[in-house]
Amino acid sequence: MVTLKKFRDALAGNPGTAMQFMLPDHSFIPPHFHITEVGRVQKDFIDCGGTSRALTTCLLQVLVANDTDHRLNTTKLAGIFNFGNKLFTSDDIPVEVEYEQDAISQFPLADIEITPAGLLFVLGSKHTACLAPDKCGIGVPSTTKTGCTPNTGCC
Repeated sequence: MVTLKKFRDALAGNPGTAMQFMLPDHSFIPPHFHITEVGRVQKDFIDCGGTSRALTTCLLQVLVANDTDHRLNTTKLAGIFNFGNKLFTSDDIPVEVEYEQDAISQFPLADIEITPAGLLFVLGSKHTACLAPDKCGIGVPSTTKTGCTPNTGCC
């Protein structure tokens, strides 16, 4: 997963460069996209085994509007980030992209490639997972699960 530092370095190292976002199915977000939000998202939660956890990400909201002549380059996007510098206390957080097709989805930024057409932001997929398999017995026959009862919330 690409960190905010790597993302900012790619923008700064390639001024005035065109950008493309490639979705996990290898299709592309149309080139007239807008970045409508740059945000720091903090998620505090308790997993199914009772452990408190926190996750912080940089979230870019991408919108495709009707103005097909619009093009955002790396210099303009770096300027948008400059407005939000105070939001980020660390550059060591993952970058995700929020984009709406049939539904609003969030994609982790998996890689950045320099291509003849400009910077290519390769988007990955997110998956759900049990964060406490040792407590819930995920993958263990139900007769041998330890600590997992209907009252513990992990079944």
